[in-house]
Amino acid sequence: MNILFIGGTGRISTAISKAILADEKHTLYLINRGNRTPKGLEKAIQIQGDINDEASIAKKLEGLSFDAVADFIAFEPASLERDYRLFKGKTKQFVFISSASAYQKPPAHYEITESTPLVNPYWEYSRQKIAGEEYLMDLYRKEGFPITIVRPSHTYDERSVAVGVHGNKGSWQIVDRMLKGKPVIVHGDGASLWTMTHNSDFAKGFIGLLGNIHAIGESVHITSDESLTWNQIYGTLASALGVEYKPYYVPSDFLAAVSDYDLYGGLLGDKANSVVFDNSKLKRLVPGFVATKRVDQGIAETVKYILAHEECQTKDEEFDQWCDSVIEALEEAKKKLQKV
Repeated sequence: MNILFIGGTGRISTAISKAILADEKHTLYLINRGNRTPKGLEKAIQIQGDINDEASIAKKLEGLSFDAVADFIAFEPASLERDYRLFKGKTKQFVFISSASAYQKPPAHYEITESTPLVNPYWEYSRQKIAGEEYLMDLYRKEGFPITIVRPSHTYDERSVAVGVHGNKGSWQIVDRMLKGKPVIVHGDGASLWTMTHNSDFAKGFIGLLGNIHAIGESVHITSDESLTWNQIYGTLASALGVEYKPYYVPSDFLAAVSDYDLYGGLLGDKANSVVFDNSKLKRLVPGFVATKRVDQGIAETVKYILAHEECQTKDEEFDQWCDSVIEALEEAKKKLQKV
C-alpha cells in the first residue's frame, strides 16, 4: 500500500511508522517540517513542509495518490477541512486520530464502547475532537468520503512515564520526587481505574485498520484490555525505581481549582474517571489483535530508558514547588481543623 502520514514522528505515530517500514509491501510518505527524523524512519519518503501551507503542500502532492492517509496532528475541524480539500479523490481511506477523552464525562457506565455518547463539558481539546468527528462523518454520509475515526486513550512509549498529574515540562519531575523520597500527588484516592496502552500495541491495531474496507465509515478505539488503579500505576513506577511509593491524595476538583496546569480538562474531563474499554469492535475489524505489553513491563522499560538518557530528564522546579505548596497547605488545614 501507498500510505501517507501527516506527522508520523510522534509518540503514537513513530511506532506505527516503524512497523509499516518493516514491511516491504508498503511505501510510507511523511508530511512534516523535517525538524527531526527518528531513528528507524530513514526509509520513509519525506514531503517536507508545513501542512498549514496548503498551497505549497498541494503542489508537492501533485500526481500522487494513496491507499490510506492519516492525520496525527489535527486538533480542530479547520484542519480537517484543509485535509478534505487536499485529499479528496487522492485516497481510498482517510484516518482521523481523535481521542477516547471525547467519550461522555463523567461516564454513565464505567465500560466504554464505541456507542458511548461523545460529550465532554470539561475539556476543550475533547470538544474539538468531537467536532472534527462530526464534520468527517457528515462528509462520509453526504459524499462517501472514506473516513475511519480512531480513538486512542493513554498511549505511552519509552521516553516518558505515564502519570495522572504532572507539570508543563513532562513527567520526569514525578520520577525525581520519587527518587528523592518525596511524596507524589495522586488525584482522588488512587482507586479509580485507568487504561494505558504501549505504542507498539497501538500500532498493531492501527495498521490492521489501514486498507480495511470494513473500517470505512467506522469509529473505533484502540487500547489495551488491562485496567489498573492509579495506586497500582504509581506503585509499579516506584517499584521499577526501587523506592517506596509515597502517595499524597488530593481531590481532583481541588487540584483543578488551584492549578494553572490543564488539570480541569485533563483530570475532570479524563483521568479522574474510571474507564474500562471494550475492544470487541477492534477485534472484529482486526482479527487476532491483542495488546501484549503489560503495564509493569512497559513501565520497567521506560524507567530503564529515561534513566539512561539525560534528554528525557527535563526538570520542572515550578511544578515541584507547586506540589510542595499544595501538600503544605493541606497539612496546615488538617492541623487547624484538628484543633477545633
